[in-house]
Amino acid sequence: MALLLKGGRVVDPAMGLDAVLDIVVRDGVIVEVGEDLTIPKGETIDCAEKVVLPGLADVHVHLREPGREYKETIASGTRAAAHGGFTAVACMPNTDPVCDSGSKVRFIVERAAAEGAVRVYPIGAITKRQEGEQLAEIGDMIAEGAVAFSDDGKGIQSAGMTRVAMDYIKRFGAPMIAHCEDESLAENGVVNEGVVSTRMGLPGIPDVAEETMVARDIALAELTGCRLHLAHLSTAGSLELVRAAKARGVKVTCEVTPHHLFLDEDALVGYDTNLKMNPPLRTAADREALVAGLLEGTVDCIATDHAPHAVHEKELEFELAPFGTTGLETALSLVNTHLVATGKMTWSQVAQLMCHGPREAVGLPAMRLEAGMPADITIVDPEARVEVTAEWFASKGRNSAFLGANLLGKASDVLVGGKWALKNGKVAG
Repeated sequence: MALLLKGGRVVDPAMGLDAVLDIVVRDGVIVEVGEDLTIPKGETIDCAEKVVLPGLADVHVHLREPGREYKETIASGTRAAAHGGFTAVACMPNTDPVCDSGSKVRFIVERAAAEGAVRVYPIGAITKRQEGEQLAEIGDMIAEGAVAFSDDGKGIQSAGMTRVAMDYIKRFGAPMIAHCEDESLAENGVVNEGVVSTRMGLPGIPDVAEETMVARDIALAELTGCRLHLAHLSTAGSLELVRAAKARGVKVTCEVTPHHLFLDEDALVGYDTNLKMNPPLRTAADREALVAGLLEGTVDCIATDHAPHAVHEKELEFELAPFGTTGLETALSLVNTHLVATGKMTWSQVAQLMCHGPREAVGLPAMRLEAGMPADITIVDPEARVEVTAEWFASKGRNSAFLGANLLGKASDVLVGGKWALKNGKVAG
């Protein structure tokens, strides 16, 4: 059956598109993009007043399966992704057991094929059990579909081990995704070290715990020639290190999260554990620097670090509660509310930062709005009103840092390979 997306504002910087156009989809593939298109039979979707983007991708997601299905599953996590407007996610390996072998990558690929609402790309662990001591089965994981490698949740503390890993991963042309945290500096910290941590009586994590590891990993990437992607940058100092490295030609990319872009440590005064994440919310100056880096192009992509937890876990005392916030379902709305609707960012920039940039950084297949490409398409209603409540989520996780927020704009429809993953705001199936 043919599908006609009629009269939407079609935006794709990779194709130089930002105009009211029609898109024809047939057999899961885009067959034509142009004006005044028709189809002899099939389904026509009125996209007037909506923005049509190439399918969004989130390259930093925790799907929890296997081992922690009470927090999230591949099925529930990908439904959340579709609800948030994403057509693809790359999932981190800190599952139980850790995704550190070809067979474990294969499990994720097969489960996603059977139950996933969107495309799923596994990220394999760099070291066995993420212990930072022995290389994991890099080649076997590549063969089974791993797209990148990370010990996310833990920074590899040994520079020597990191160098060995970069030398090996480089041979496969894959990127290393670094969680930059010097544990000897972070120790038992739970919030940003500074005035707020002192006022709250909580142990702090200094910004240098991140920045020293960012500097180290950039230096090692420069030495080895390995592609390096820096996860969830949170400080102005880290961003400056990336800016300088890019100027020298180092193969480094970086991501920022919506919670680091739109919240800072001043939000912590109520001891809300949904605001406990790693890296922690930093200062207002750091937040402003990250937004500036995003707008100027130093930051390559927005990623959510979607980290669902069970309600009972987040109801513990602040120091005992786990780190992490959900993010898949609020990211697009937050970007529209704070950046697009305020005139700071264009929809072309959104497409770059939430579709092309993530795919380029981690090596996912390209998605463009042109004939011959898979019909992975995100349709956004920029005027839709969103009240973020616990009941609104498709994710099992309700631990959102933005609970209670009233946001502007959301995905109304999502196509993955020409099939509806989200239609009229409701997740398919």
